[in-house]
Amino acid sequence: MSEVIKFTIIGCGHIGKRHAELVEKHPEAKLVATIDPLSSESLQVSKFDVPHFSSLAEFLSSGIVVDVINICTPNGLHAKQAIDCLANGIHVVIEKPVAINLADAKQILVAAEKAGKLVFPVVQNRYSTVIKWLKDLVVNQQLGQIYMVQLNCFWNRDDRYYKSGGWRGTLALDGGPLYTQFSHFIDVLLWIFGDIKNIDAKFFDFNHHNTTEFEDSGIVTFDLLNGGSGAITYSTSVYESNFESSITVLAEKGTVKIGGQYMNNIGYCQIEGTEQPKLKNQDSFNDYGSYTGSASNHQQVIDNVIKCIVGSENQDVYLNEGIQVVEVIEKIYQRRDKVSKIENKTMSQII
Repeated sequence: MSEVIKFTIIGCGHIGKRHAELVEKHPEAKLVATIDPLSSESLQVSKFDVPHFSSLAEFLSSGIVVDVINICTPNGLHAKQAIDCLANGIHVVIEKPVAINLADAKQILVAAEKAGKLVFPVVQNRYSTVIKWLKDLVVNQQLGQIYMVQLNCFWNRDDRYYKSGGWRGTLALDGGPLYTQFSHFIDVLLWIFGDIKNIDAKFFDFNHHNTTEFEDSGIVTFDLLNGGSGAITYSTSVYESNFESSITVLAEKGTVKIGGQYMNNIGYCQIEGTEQPKLKNQDSFNDYGSYTGSASNHQQVIDNVIKCIVGSENQDVYLNEGIQVVEVIEKIYQRRDKVSKIENKTMSQII
């Protein structure tokens, strides 16, 4: 009989329940507890028939044996909770982003190394067939020199979304759309094309003045370390529903666009000596009722966690990759903070 890995979920909102369901379904996993300040009945997690705790501290003092804790709480809580879990000798799965500042993200790494435990950032878009295909094109140099990369993320997050959770829209717990909505796609950009430099950005707040403490849209420009330039254009002010998440590549030997609402299909492909492949498009997405999220490949995340812990597989995503995403977003948002300080100074002079 194979070893059964014991999981606990902290944060039992939409994505936390998704984690719990997948753990329950996995033949080599067992859900042993859930954690959330709200009751198990109100969260509809009582169906899992496991003990429910109101805090991480309460669970850790319970004596329940656990191998992995999946952190599915608001962004600003991820780092401290991960560090507390690691200090208690527990592996950690962290929903994106691993933290909302680089200093906290690095402290998770310190704690993991000290404890000798694994940390798994959740970036499930990497499992998408079309994204893996683009990664292979670049790694195998089939596109030649990369000239330009354009990442577009155009989603809808309206009052229904921000008013449904007190943490959403706050700088302290949310951090901004690049952390909460679009960090998955920034991970794809970095995973395929490597790190970026010479970052500049402009920010806009079109229709979220009363719901968030940050921008709803932005235009970011950058250079690739290996040559070529790029841009990220993003918004959560799209009318009514999500429109597009896409990445377009202009290169020496071809042009490729992966598009769709969730970067889930090949929109254009013309490559020297290559025909467009017949790939199965991603057709499963996280459905949260009034809004939808990115690709739903969490079952592969859970499977990789289990296989890593039993020693039969290497990690698909390492903590340092999650930290790199935080570092790039922090560099982008340093431009936002600089503009904000200038605006505040100007206002004080006027007053």
